Amino acid sequence: MFARAIHTLSLRNDKLLVKVNCATLPANLIESELFGHEKGAFTGATERRIGKFELAHGGTIFLDEIGEMPIDLQAKLLRVLQEKEFERLGGKGAHRTDVRVIAATNRHLEKEVAEGASGWTCITD
Repeated sequence: MFARAIHTLSLRNDKLLVKVNCATLPANLIESELFGHEKGAFTGATERRIGKFELAHGGTIFLDEIGEMPIDLQAKLLRVLQEKEFERLGGKGAHRTDVRVIAATNRHLEKEVAEGASGWTCITD
């Protein structure tokens, strides 16, 4: 509800609000789901597919249960946050994106970072 309210009350409300539940995506598919893939990038990739970040360009992406995201995807997510660009799986070039990211989790990430349990790094703004 909060993500929808933030999006609706913003200047981005004429663009999409894309919701992704990170806990429901299999670890081997989450990168393709978020960043897209090119035809032939892996077995079963029969066509180019845009990802959620590209779909949300100009709007908002809500990453629910971000604490469940695989650790190896952190660097790629950090690149999107810092550089505002990503690469599709099997792609050769970077794609720019302008997207507001809202994330939520039921886990206590700061505590897990302090304990070294999750592999997450806390970045606060």
